[in-house]
Amino acid sequence: MSVDATMPTPVVSATGTPSSSSSSSSSSSSTTPGIADNFQTFLTLLTTQLQNQNPLDPLDTNQFTQQLVQFAGVEQQLKSNDQLKSLIDIEKSAQATQALVYVGNTVAVDGSKAQFDKSATWNFQSEKDTTATITITNSTGQTAYQGNFTLKQGGSSFVWDGKGNDGVQWPPGTYTLTATGKDSTGNSVGISTEVQGVVDSVDLTSSPPLLSIGGQSYTTDKIKRVVRPTTPSTPATS
Repeated sequence: MSVDATMPTPVVSATGTPSSSSSSSSSSSSTTPGIADNFQTFLTLLTTQLQNQNPLDPLDTNQFTQQLVQFAGVEQQLKSNDQLKSLIDIEKSAQATQALVYVGNTVAVDGSKAQFDKSATWNFQSEKDTTATITITNSTGQTAYQGNFTLKQGGSSFVWDGKGNDGVQWPPGTYTLTATGKDSTGNSVGISTEVQGVVDSVDLTSSPPLLSIGGQSYTTDKIKRVVRPTTPSTPATS
């Protein structure tokens, strides 16, 4: 296992007319019909109201006008709801497209659980220089490794090779890292942890989409960096 004091390289509407029935028929099925869009419906409502009003106390012109405004207001509200739904659908599509971009890439996300398979990498952010105690436990809470390391202020990374303090190789699985630190005066130092791994898949049935990284699910807002994989240098031959 090793501690690297440098962070991984970041990468870093117009109303339809009766003559256009062929074109409006397809759109009418996806939009909510409004009262003002159907003049005959409005006349039927108006006539019915006139037939059933109190002849001793008929409605005046102002009242009719107010009712017309109310009808139009309801229509506009229904149309606003349809437009809002369209915007939500567009946003969901954009989120799905954004999530798919991460598939196959190595990313760093907030968290402490990493999937170990030959190696596991965690990143740290330390408030100041500190001596940190790093503890790695398996899914059952059993301590697999523990050690003390000096961390510089800012970012650093820790790569675990899967070997315990006794040199025994631990099996692949999900491991959790905790880091506690103290400064030179013995005061606690805050250390945040990040998990680094490859995005295996994206669950588009969830809202927002979930990225699968080492068996754990994360939303795209948890991603801190996209890490470019390092290419091992080839020794020069004479």
